[in-house]
Amino acid sequence: MKKYKKRVADNILAKRLNAKGAVLIEGAKWCGKTTTAEQISKSVLYLQDPESQKQNLELAEINPSRLLSGETPRLIDEWQMAPKLWDAIRFEVDKRDEFGQFVLTGSAVPGNLSEISHTGTGRISRMTMRPMSLYESLDSTGEVSLADLFAGKKEIDGENNIGIDQLAFLICRGGWPKSLDQDEDVALMQARDYYDVVVNQDIARVSGISRDTEKVKRFMRSFARNIGSQTKKSTIIQDMSANEAFEISPKSVEEYMSDLKKIFVIEDSTAWNPNLRSKTVIRTADTKYFTDPSIGAAALGIGPQDLINDLNTMGLFFENMCIRDLRIYADALDGNVYHYRDKNGLECDAVLHLRNGRYGLIEIKLGGDTLISEGVKTLNALAEKIDTDKMKAPSFKMILTGVGKYAYQQKDGIFIVPIGCLKN
Repeated sequence: MKKYKKRVADNILAKRLNAKGAVLIEGAKWCGKTTTAEQISKSVLYLQDPESQKQNLELAEINPSRLLSGETPRLIDEWQMAPKLWDAIRFEVDKRDEFGQFVLTGSAVPGNLSEISHTGTGRISRMTMRPMSLYESLDSTGEVSLADLFAGKKEIDGENNIGIDQLAFLICRGGWPKSLDQDEDVALMQARDYYDVVVNQDIARVSGISRDTEKVKRFMRSFARNIGSQTKKSTIIQDMSANEAFEISPKSVEEYMSDLKKIFVIEDSTAWNPNLRSKTVIRTADTKYFTDPSIGAAALGIGPQDLINDLNTMGLFFENMCIRDLRIYADALDGNVYHYRDKNGLECDAVLHLRNGRYGLIEIKLGGDTLISEGVKTLNALAEKIDTDKMKAPSFKMILTGVGKYAYQQKDGIFIVPIGCLKN
């Protein structure tokens, strides 16, 4: 048995169990939700277990409380298979009146929400897990801590061990736990298999509607070609309808987006709205990303060498990987990741904003002095626009790079940090 690699979610889960009766861990299939939940649970109900699945689903209908008996915290794995358990758990939490009773995991939002009568607010805390960050997969040294930067640390130091070839591999491999410590071919196969399951099974299962697999594949390819952008649905429709091979309606595109969000395949980034000195109009369209960049690579049928041969595409997929890692780290810091773009074209790739009001401005660049200089100009231009009489000044400004050798602070105060040195 492989040794468990610690996850950022471990501490989040422990804290939430200490404050609520139950915790729901949501996230993409194969990202490690069940394994993480097993580390803290004292008893388990596996609803997908073939030997007991039929019986468990019947009990969920007629006597759900029987399934909830067991040493606590009790793990209910893939709870969405029996939606009626939600209300039963909420009721049981109220009856026991104790924290830390249940951990639920789910890789999809239930297709039929009519069987749930209560949101669980106040009883069931929700948290999201994603595929592993580079720090969790031990590909980042973690020498630069975002928590330290928010605390005011100015001196940083770190050495990046990831070169361009390894970076391309990490993008295509993704953060899937089963891909770690494997030969390259086996590691890359995990994301491709995940993609195949999504387009052939999962997207239809979550909606209960039979989907045209070829149309789903075309949607995924178009989405992959437009990651890191605020592309409109009309552009995706044009992509999918190339050569008039398919007719696709705006409604269908919306349904594909909704279904893929429900199974945590795509996760858009919403716009950040700071207080500005001027009346600049902020663009509020979401920026498109996959939960893990390897999904997009699988959708396009490309591998590490393809990325190296097309550095523009690699830069976009690298951005997606950085957003994945920043989201994981932000969860640990009680924050969220946003993007900024205004009518004048000023754009910031990531704004990590904490609940306490602190925030950091982050530009993502694959590497190279020219790109880093462009990022510095963007960060300074945005910082100058912010009205610091009405909100705090940024805690830090950072260029997050792919292939830079060292982490350091420039004379102007901006941090240059390779992704291979970062942690929460």
